[in-house]
Amino acid sequence: MKTSQGACKISLYTSFLTLVVMILVREESRRFWIQALEDLETARVLLREERYYASAFYSHQAAEKALKAAYIEIRREAAPRTHNIVELGQALGMNDLLDDLMELNPEYTVSRYPNAANGVPAQMYSEAIARRHLDRAERVVNRCRELMGL
Repeated sequence: MKTSQGACKISLYTSFLTLVVMILVREESRRFWIQALEDLETARVLLREERYYASAFYSHQAAEKALKAAYIEIRREAAPRTHNIVELGQALGMNDLLDDLMELNPEYTVSRYPNAANGVPAQMYSEAIARRHLDRAERVVNRCRELMGL
């Protein structure tokens, strides 16, 4: 059976588009990953500087961005537009890190907003709390690194 030139051109074009989409997906994943590592380092710096509430927030951010990078890399589709890291972790099968994700999840708002924290966030975090959040974020980031083969 002969293939027409038109069918070959369509097939090549489809292959080209698939390659372009894969490159764009990888670039988005790479950007999320780089920012996740930056946010993790920012959480460390803020912990050292005794800005505990901010360290907790950046711990959440590091976990969220690492999860989104892994989601994009593994599923080859855009990550959900959410800050719910429990949902992101479950979508990636991270049930063994569920406690870490549940503890970090509220920090997206609680660490920043007095109405969410029922007080001034800057006064509601200790070194021990910030350290626990950083440790949890590091576990999540490390798992994402493993999933992505980095």
